[in-house]
Amino acid sequence: MTAVAAPSKLSFKNILFLTDFAEPSEAALPFAMEIAREFGAKIHAMNLMIPAAYTYTTPELTAVAIAAQEETAIAEMKKVDAQLAGLPHEVIVERATEIWGPVREALEENRIDLVVLGTSGRTGAQRLLLGSVAEEIFRRSPVPVLTIGPGVRRNAAGTAQLSRVLVATDFSPEAEAAVPFALLLASRENGRLVLLHVAPKPRGDASTDSSRAVFSAAETLHRLHGLVGDQAELKAAPEVLIDYGDPAERIVEAARQRQAGLIVLGIRRPTGVPGAATHLERPVAHKIVVHAPCPVLAIRR
Repeated sequence: MTAVAAPSKLSFKNILFLTDFAEPSEAALPFAMEIAREFGAKIHAMNLMIPAAYTYTTPELTAVAIAAQEETAIAEMKKVDAQLAGLPHEVIVERATEIWGPVREALEENRIDLVVLGTSGRTGAQRLLLGSVAEEIFRRSPVPVLTIGPGVRRNAAGTAQLSRVLVATDFSPEAEAAVPFALLLASRENGRLVLLHVAPKPRGDASTDSSRAVFSAAETLHRLHGLVGDQAELKAAPEVLIDYGDPAERIVEAARQRQAGLIVLGIRRPTGVPGAATHLERPVAHKIVVHAPCPVLAIRR
C-alpha cells in the first residue's frame, strides 16, 4: 500500500457557512471562523429562505408571511455579519424552494473548498439544517463538509479546537481519500493524528481462532501505519487503533476517549434517484454525526 503524502497545496480558501440561525448553526460558526483564520479563507454565510407549508394559504397571507420571513432573515444575518467582522466574508439571504440546487450553485460560483453547517440530528420540514438535509449535503457535496452535531461542545473560551484528528478507515478508496485532509489538519501546530479501523466482532471459538486473530490484527496495524508512512509534517507519530463492533458506536467512543477535536470520514457517492442521498448507508454516517463529541469532516470521493 502506498502511503498518502501530506498535501502541500491542499487548502481552504472559500468556506460556505450554511445557517438557519438556530442553535446548531450558532454552534457551527466558531468552527468556520477558526478555519478561515487558519487558512486565510473567505466565509460565504448563506441562509436559504424556504417557506413553510402553511405559508401557502391565500395570496394575501402568503405575501405577508414571505415578507415577514425575509425581514427576520435579514435581521438575523446582520448579527452573523457582525460576528464575522475582521474576517473576509459576505452574507447571502436567498429565497428557495429546495436546498441542494442553491447550495450547488453557491459551490460553483464561489469556488467553495469547504462547507460548514450545524445539525440538530433530527428530521423535519420546518428547519433548513436538520439531520436529513445536512446528510444530503455532505453526501452530495463535491467538496468536504464539516458538520457540527448536537454532541459537540465548545470550550470555555468559546473557540473551536480541531487539533487532535481521528480518521476512521475501512481501507476503501473512499476512506483513503479522506486521509490527506486529516494529515493537513493534524500537521498544524500541536496537531495529533489517530488512525482507527473498526472490524466486525470475531465469531466462533476464540481459542481456536486466536492465531488467525493475532495475524489479522498485525496485518491491520501494518496497513494503518502504511496509510501515512513517515510523515515529517506531523509533530508526533500517529496513533493507530483497532476496535471491534458497531462502526458508528466504536468511532464515537474512540473520539470521546482520545478527546478528538475532529473526526474525518470518507463518504461514498450517492446512487439512485435524486434526493435519495439521505437514505443511503444512513446508519453509520448519521449515527456518527448525531452522537460525535466533536465535529465530523465528511469527504466524498
